[in-house]
Amino acid sequence: MNFFRQEVDAAVDMLLTQQVILYPTDTVWGLGCDAEVPRAVEKLYQLKGRPAGQPSIVLVADLAMLARYVATVPAGLEAALAAQTRPTTYLLPASRAVAPGLVAPDGTVGLRVAQDEFCHRVVRRLGHGLVSTSANKAGQPTPAIFAEVDPAIVRGVNYVVNWRQDDQTRVLPSRVVRLGAGGALEVVRE
Repeated sequence: MNFFRQEVDAAVDMLLTQQVILYPTDTVWGLGCDAEVPRAVEKLYQLKGRPAGQPSIVLVADLAMLARYVATVPAGLEAALAAQTRPTTYLLPASRAVAPGLVAPDGTVGLRVAQDEFCHRVVRRLGHGLVSTSANKAGQPTPAIFAEVDPAIVRGVNYVVNWRQDDQTRVLPSRVVRLGAGGALEVVRE
């Protein structure tokens, strides 16, 4: 078995036991857990020191998995996903499948189809959405690379993914959009 697959398997094994992982996302280093397990989401937020009412996003493998976490799939979503040119998080009305701590006060959940190969494989193998929030304490700078992750975060997770730790590539956080009336995209964060 190759190293990449071992790391995917190790991450999924931890997620299946309701643990929190530290992993490279398609944008920055992130903290993650199974998006359907409220206890795991609470554990992640305690580590991050994130106040209630500030939900994290959920990575999914494809449109079918995304549909599990929304009350209704907007008509223009498939076209928007096909046209996106960078990681984009969509704020959509949440279904009951997602842990309550991931639902914003307005009833929406942030969802992003994972483009990064590692994240995509983890989500696909897990079979559930993967919480994705930056791997920093609330109010602290977002770690673009592994070397910037606070040692307290590293010590506080159940598993640190050993993939791309030497990567120095810096990528902007995802764009955040809402689908408005008629499928028009409304940019919340560029």
